[in-house]
This record gives sequence, C-alpha cells and structure tokens, in this order.
Amino acid sequence: MQHRNDIRNIAIIAHVDHGKTTLVDQMLHYSGTFRENEHVDDRAMDSNDLEKERGITILAKNTAINYNDSRINILDTPGHADFGGEVERILKMVDGVLLVVDAYEGCMPQTRFVLKKALEEKLTPVVVLNKIDRPNARPNEVVDEVLDLFIELGADDEQLEFPVVYASALNGTSGEEPEDQQDTMDPIFKLIMNNIPAPVDTTENPLQFQVTLLDYNDYLGRIGIGRVFNGRIKVGQQVSLMKKDGSVKNFRVSKLFGFIGLKRIEIEEAKAGDIIALAGLEDINVGETVCTQTNQEAMEIPRIDEPTLQMTFLVNNSPFAGREGKYVTSRQIEERLMTQLETDVSLRVDPTDSPDAFTVSGRGELHLSILVENMRREGFELQLSKPKVILKEIDGVTCEPVERVQIDTPEEYQGGVMESIGYRKGEMQDMVNDGNGQVRLEFLVPSRGLIGYSTEFMTQTRGYGILNHTFDGYAPLTKGQVGGRRQGVLVSLDKGKASTYGIMNLEDRGTIFVEPGTEVYEGMIVGEHNRDNDLTVNITKEKHLTNVRSANKDTTSTIKKTRTLTLEEAIEYLDDDEYCEVTPENVRLRKKYLNKNEREKAAKKKKLQNADV
Repeated sequence: MQHRNDIRNIAIIAHVDHGKTTLVDQMLHYSGTFRENEHVDDRAMDSNDLEKERGITILAKNTAINYNDSRINILDTPGHADFGGEVERILKMVDGVLLVVDAYEGCMPQTRFVLKKALEEKLTPVVVLNKIDRPNARPNEVVDEVLDLFIELGADDEQLEFPVVYASALNGTSGEEPEDQQDTMDPIFKLIMNNIPAPVDTTENPLQFQVTLLDYNDYLGRIGIGRVFNGRIKVGQQVSLMKKDGSVKNFRVSKLFGFIGLKRIEIEEAKAGDIIALAGLEDINVGETVCTQTNQEAMEIPRIDEPTLQMTFLVNNSPFAGREGKYVTSRQIEERLMTQLETDVSLRVDPTDSPDAFTVSGRGELHLSILVENMRREGFELQLSKPKVILKEIDGVTCEPVERVQIDTPEEYQGGVMESIGYRKGEMQDMVNDGNGQVRLEFLVPSRGLIGYSTEFMTQTRGYGILNHTFDGYAPLTKGQVGGRRQGVLVSLDKGKASTYGIMNLEDRGTIFVEPGTEVYEGMIVGEHNRDNDLTVNITKEKHLTNVRSANKDTTSTIKKTRTLTLEEAIEYLDDDEYCEVTPENVRLRKKYLNKNEREKAAKKKKLQNADV
C-alpha cells in the first residue's frame, strides 16, 4: 500500500485553556511560515470577535505548516464541551491527534470527551504535556493520569504506546524530558512526522471529497473545506455533488485553494490526502460528497451527538419592541436560524404551534448563548425562554442527560460546594485532596441541575473555584425538584425611568439590576427579591417636592452598586414564567405576563393544574 510521506493530517485536541491555540501559534512562528516583519496577533487562529474577546476557540479552523520537505495540515479544535460538534466532524479529516494536557491540571472532563471521540475513530494519538514551566507542574503524575484515561476509554495496544513530549507553548520551548527545554518546536514536529501515519495514496481511485467546514466569500459565494479521500480534483473539472437528501447536482469547480499559515493559496490540482477549499456551487453543505459524474458514490455522513438543551426563540413583543433592532420579524429570525443550521452541525431548529416562536436545540447554554450574541451583534431583536433539557425515551424509561462535573476548590469551601451539588441531585464519584489546601471533587449531576449554577459556584468559592463539566450520558429521570432559582424577583409596576429615590427605597428588599435613569416597563424584572416570592414594586417613584426646606437637603443620595447581568447570566437566571429580551443594545428580563392581575391568574391556574396531577 502506497503512502504520501510528504504530508501529515492532525487535529489538536484538549480541554479548554490547556494551550492548543497558543501551541499552534508557536508552531507557525517556528516553522518560518510568517515573514520576519509580518505582524501576527497572539492566538492568531482565534479569528472572530467573540473568540478574541473571550479567549476561547469556538469554531474548528485549519492551517498548514511546511516542515523540511513535508506539509503538516493542522486542525485547531474548540476545548469547550458545548462545541463538541466542531470536534466530532473534523476527526474524519485527520489520521492522528495531538492531545495537549496541562502539566498541572492533568486530565479534565473535556480531555476525556475529545480523546474518547479520537479513539473511537481509531486515530493515532501523540501527547504534549504543556505548561511545563508552571511552578507546581507534576509531569510524571499527569503522564500516569493520561495512561489511566487511555485504559479506561478502551484504547488498543498501539494507542497505549503513545509518545510524550514536554513543552511550554507560552515560552516557545519543548523537549523530550521535562527538565530539557530548548527554544525550539523540533521535538513536536519530529513526534508528528515519526508517529502520525501518512495518508494512504489513493490518487488512482475515483474522486471522493467530503465537505467538513464551510466558509463564505463575497466574490466566490459558499466555499466547502474538506479532505480529498480518493482520486484527484482539478480547476475546471465537471463533478457531481451528492446531497444529503439523495439528490445529485452537477457543477464545475471554479477555484481550488490550499492552505499555508493563515493564508489561502490558489492551486490547480489536489489529490488524495490533501485538505483543501473548493468553490463553484452555491448550496454545498457539511457532510456532502463531491465525486466524478461517472462514479457517483457518497461517503458516510459523520455522526454527531444529539443536542441536550433547548430554548424557545420568540419575536420580541415587549413595550420596547422594534426600538433598537434592525431585524425583528419572525421571517427574519427564521432565515437567520436556517443559515446557522448550514454551518453548525450540532444545532437543531423546530417550528412550534406559534408562527412567532421556534424551538432551538443545542449542546449547552454556551453553545446557544454564542448564537444569540452573534445575532444581537448583527442587529436582531428577540426573546428567549428558560433553557430546558431534552428528555429521551430509552427502553421504555424516560431519561435525562447527565454531566460529569469536576471541581477544584480550596478546602474551606468544600462543604458549601458539596451541599449545593447535593441540592442539585449530584452523586459524588471521587474526592482527592492534594495536600496543598486544594480539593478535587468529581460528581455526576443531571444537566438541568447545572443550569444557572456557575454564578452561584463563583460566589460560593469567592472566585477561587474552578468548575468544569461535560456530557456523560443519559440516566433515568430524577424525580422531584432539581436545582432552580430559590429567590423571587422584583417586578416593575409602571412604565417610566428608574429613579435614584425609587431604587433607594427598594435596596433593603433585594439586589437591583437597573441603574438610575434606565427605562423600564410594567412587568420588567428590575431586581432579585430577598425572599422566595415575586414582589411588584414602583422603581420609577419620584420624591415629592414641597416648599418646606429639609434639614438634610444638601446630603448627596448614594445607592449600592447595582448588579449587571451578562447575556449568559440572564439566560441562566430565567424561571418558567419569564423571558429574556435581547436587543443589539440591551439584555432585559421580563415576566411572560406583564400585567400583575394576569400573572396572578396564571399562577392560580398553574397551582390548580399541579394539584390535579
């Protein structure tokens, strides 16, 4: 069997924040891909605005490096569990994976998830122990942890013989031993060239090219990025596109692009093993196969895990609707969601009984909130319901998604954390005290119990705790209350502007969410109540003016700092009878029924229904 020894295809996988993108940066710089005088941003692969702002990778991206006489195609993947669909679909394009593990933190929940997917695809793994320069790094223990994880996930004998290299991506050093760090990336490149298998040369077979990623260009239209699995493809060639619905479209290849560094380069021909971009057909989609017109054979579409969380996206019908947004109708929202479906393989959009509402299902709160954040930046205005987990019938039993949760916390907060996870029906799996005042706790928790937990967790641990979780599987539905908000809310009685006087009168009732001068409307949530019931309040109340001079007239009015909710916090905070109103300029919380009497009627009706059940 012939192999193409001039090429290697690898994916970099790791838990969030273990240094994948920084490592790719160093490999690009060291290989001489950039000119000496060329300005390149840090984390160059994180190219869109949200990735730069949050410092996380959201979309899988590809690059290529020339090393000696070979080319290494690298796919950088997200580390967050919510973007697992990005990882799953690109693993078919590669022959091996570079598993990056933090030399202090060791194996985390997402390390388990991405490695499990790689082993299922029978990919060859190599391990990079990153952040070896950390003062508390424990390389030997972490290598043992990685080996235990491989065994636990059912790796075969060949996969268990994984080679290890030690590196500090931030400092640009690597070496074959923890103590032997040189200002070079050569050990990593040699590791890849010597251990990752070269693609099999099937150039003489009929063409098969599968689309894995999509891009768009104003001049060329939609561009499909993927790997040539068999045969060769040329510019100007007449080919067939095997659609997901079984139909076939014939088209001419107008452009082919290869990759080098952060640039695309026009090429005339590509052959088996190459990762390329192809232009020429407007409605090409992820998972579809391009083949010759004489040999029309579609490749198997990559299997993507199903969504676990859903929310209702509604047209904004609040009193402030249409003030700030550019796109506000149900047709515009539907078109935008359908566009997202073309590139996001983990997303699902279903119509509802109402033409103004759509059920959108995704892999988690962050997955859906990133979509909403992108929409509001584009000028969309919409409302969101409380996130709900998607239940599944397995062997006649109703099951719900369960998350594997790993918590690192100082010892003094351990009791409070265990109590709060217990309230959310979590089961402890493991507890390790490292002897330095830090405790690592591992739980299995129903996914619905984790909705809204991260904010409470950060408060509990005074910001010193680290919470990581990833989808573990389905388990029989847990009965009774699981998590949920304990406090009620302060609801505005009237329309107007929040006044300093009105806020001062309410400060002893709870935490205020709005600043003085903020416009509010009847039914809008303006704060959190100290107790577990909702309270309707007059936050627009002004101080009555009289002609009697006050003794404390010159005293400056001061109010406590208000709590501003981010989009993620607002979505997590929602209760069943509430909506989150999202516009390009504001994120507001409101009751479904704005009028106080209507809310009371709905609450009574719900109480009676629950009593009947």
